[in-house]
Amino acid sequence: MTERIWITEVGPRDGLQNEQAIVPLADKVMLVEQLAAAGCPEVEVSAFVRPDRVPQLADAEQVFAALTKRPGTVYSALVPNIRGLERAIEAGADKVALFTAASETFAARNTNTSIEGSIERFRPVVAEAATAGLPVRVYVSCAVACPWEGGITPRHVATVIERLLELGPMEIDLGDTIGVATPDDIERLLEAATPLVPVDQLVLHLHDTHQSAIACAKRAVELGVRRFDTACGGLGGCPFAPGAPGNVATSAMLAMCHDLGFTTGIDHDAVAETATWIRSRLRCKNSP
Repeated sequence: MTERIWITEVGPRDGLQNEQAIVPLADKVMLVEQLAAAGCPEVEVSAFVRPDRVPQLADAEQVFAALTKRPGTVYSALVPNIRGLERAIEAGADKVALFTAASETFAARNTNTSIEGSIERFRPVVAEAATAGLPVRVYVSCAVACPWEGGITPRHVATVIERLLELGPMEIDLGDTIGVATPDDIERLLEAATPLVPVDQLVLHLHDTHQSAIACAKRAVELGVRRFDTACGGLGGCPFAPGAPGNVATSAMLAMCHDLGFTTGIDHDAVAETATWIRSRLRCKNSP
């Protein structure tokens, strides 16, 4: 049996959040549904955050309400705090994601608190999610470098992971938020993280700023990583991180997986068609 790589499609959330022109609700719903129909096992639909912080995602409840869900697909959402979790539960999210960083400056700018403050903020969220039966993922941004602090040591990332795991069961997602990692950086990061989390349970969230994301992903796969985040068409970029223009493209990751002999369960052609469609819609909405 061919070994599988699990891909979480983050285009509808991380891919759209930095778009300046508001994407119509119908387009967001269609994007999610097309990606699910293409076989993406998990789609991050939106984020239950303050509208003034990320206006693009102010319609998270409406997107979830309008979806026709596909059996077998996990529909997840980012939440910043307990109120966000309550909104996600009410909307019908299958899984929630939390967000911290391995950089104090990035944490302060993106979460308005320190790394430790963000972890303490997670404590009731993780407990309540467990009560509700929702899996929890935690993004650790700037796991390689920060736009303000520069390089982040793998040992420091491991310390953040240790603190997070004290809260309870969760999926750890390590982000090269500004896309500067080399394959050797990824190897050093995994050496620090895998004593704490089995390598096949870690998730990598790569940005393709310098077109090195696929090389990094390939090294990670060779080292045992089996979980990645991608965005159709390479959409994305963090609105709070200068120099983070886009996530690694889903089609590029699918091609790499195929070349290495892995399966994903995702239809490459369908994803490519969806990427072409959403990019055409974004060009239309961003026109003067």
